[in-house]
This record gives sequence, structure tokens and C-alpha cells, in this order.
Amino acid sequence: MSSKRLLIIDMLNMFYRAYIVDPSLSTNGAPIGGLKGTIKILQKLIRESNPDKVVVCWDGAGGSRKRRSLKKDYKAGRKPIRLNRSVRTLSENEEMENKFWQQGRLIEYINSMPIAQLMYEDIEADDLIAFIKAMPQYKDWQKVIISSDKDFFQLLDENTILHRPVQKEFLNKLAVLEKFEIHPNNFAVARAIAGDKSDNLPGIPGAGLKTVKNRFPFLKEEKHYTLKDIVDHCKKNLDSKAKIYEKILENEDVLILNYKMMQLYTPSLSANTKKSIKNVVLEADNSFNKTEILKLMIQDGFGEFNWSELSQKLNKISIDN
Repeated sequence: MSSKRLLIIDMLNMFYRAYIVDPSLSTNGAPIGGLKGTIKILQKLIRESNPDKVVVCWDGAGGSRKRRSLKKDYKAGRKPIRLNRSVRTLSENEEMENKFWQQGRLIEYINSMPIAQLMYEDIEADDLIAFIKAMPQYKDWQKVIISSDKDFFQLLDENTILHRPVQKEFLNKLAVLEKFEIHPNNFAVARAIAGDKSDNLPGIPGAGLKTVKNRFPFLKEEKHYTLKDIVDHCKKNLDSKAKIYEKILENEDVLILNYKMMQLYTPSLSANTKKSIKNVVLEADNSFNKTEILKLMIQDGFGEFNWSELSQKLNKISIDN
């Protein structure tokens, strides 16, 4: 494995975390917790991981068109974001406007950093991250994915780890195997059976990941198993007392749909989008415009804010690239 390290960030996931918990106000009294808090988190992550390159990926407007075409109510019913504080100074509409302003402003800050930044309409960050992780240019690099999303379990291998900041968890291939007794190569199959309530993807009734690992113990093997392997196993075990085999055969369409929605082994991207991602990531402008960032901080009323560690690390990334 190369000594080089690539940090890949699920940026909307990180921004929402900061927006919800950071109560920071500007010197003019406006909420800037999402913006300022994300930069604080970025500073901590870059200090701890010491990456050679950083890529941030945003969910594009509209989310995933392909997944919505497969299931119209994909991600429907999600609870609205609630700020984690007792005092609220803005109306609901003002909060929404402020949130969008903070997100847009954060994009401006990152544009002045030696960080590749990606966002495509109708495409989710999951697919961007999966594609970048698999780029041959980074085959021997250590990849660190930053996200709380369980979908990324399936991408973990000898060179790829997942940092889940909310859960205070670092997972690699062996940790997933130990925790779930399911190999990352088969995690999308396992989750297709179990479903994902957060994305409005019901699974097979009564089947959680614990049931899956008990009834399909071969999923802990490194071999990539398919849905056909699952169905064949169910047919062979219909005479057992376990009802899951019968339920899977009765709901095979659910299994197929869930797998199409969840798998990241083959990201849902067009040839043109893949070409664009490669250009952005490999030909990124690695200049560091510290003056522009300081100007934005003054305009946005950051007040006293020590980002010297981040500045030094970004300067090093800029020089090295």
C-alpha cells in the first residue's frame, strides 16, 4: 500500500451535522454554525488524518434521478432537520433561507482551498464517492471516507476505511466482518434483505442484519455472492423452520429493487459524468487562496476564529500537489 492518503468527504452529511449542533452566531447575530462548524470539523479531520489529497462530494439538486425513477417515494417521509438548541431567533422560512445561504457560502470557501469539490444535478454523493474510491490512480492509496452512512460499508477493503464521526467509529474490512459477520463484498446483498428505513426501503419482513448473518452464513466469505445465490439458498432450505426463506421467495421483487437502490459496486453514473469526475479530481486547481478566505470570514462575521492548523495543512497540500 502507498503511504499516500486520500480523504473523501460526504459533505452534506458533515454540513448538516454542524448545522444542527453548532450554535455559532456571526458578529451581527446571524446563525453561521453550519458554515463555521463545518470548517472546524474539516480542520480536525485534516489534522488527524494528514491527507495528501482531499475530495468533497455533495448531493446534487434532486438527489438521485435513477433511484427516484426506480422508486418514486425514495427517501420520502424523512423528518425535517431540527436545530439542537432551545432558543430560536428566526422563523421557519428564515431558517431555511439561512441554511441554504450557509451551504452556498461553504462551497465558496472550499473553492478557495486546494480541495477538489464535486456536485452534479440528479446524482447523490454516494455514487461520486464510490467512483472516486475505485479510480485506478488511487488503487494503492489509503482511502478514508468520512460519513455516517452505512451504505459505505460495502466499499471497505484493504486500503479503504470509513470514519463515522457521529458514531465515533473507524471501520475497516476486518471491523465490519467482526461486527456483522458479513463481508463488505456482500453487504449490499445483506442490506437488500434487511432494508433501510431511513431511505424508505422496506426489507423482507422480520429480517434484520442479525437474521441475515445467521441464515446466510456464507455472506461472511470474500466471494461476491449474488441475489441468485440468495434465492437458490432459500429454495434449498424451504423445509427448515425459519420463515425467512419463504418470505424472501415471496418478496423477490423487493430484494431486486433494494439491491438496485443500494449497491455502490457499480455507481449510477453516465460516461460523461465519469469523465467529468476524473477531470475535476485529477486536474483540480490546487492553489490556496488564504486572502480570499480571510475576506469571506470578515464579511461573514466569524469574529475570533483560530484556523491556523487548517491553513498550514492546506498550504502543504497545495505545495505538494
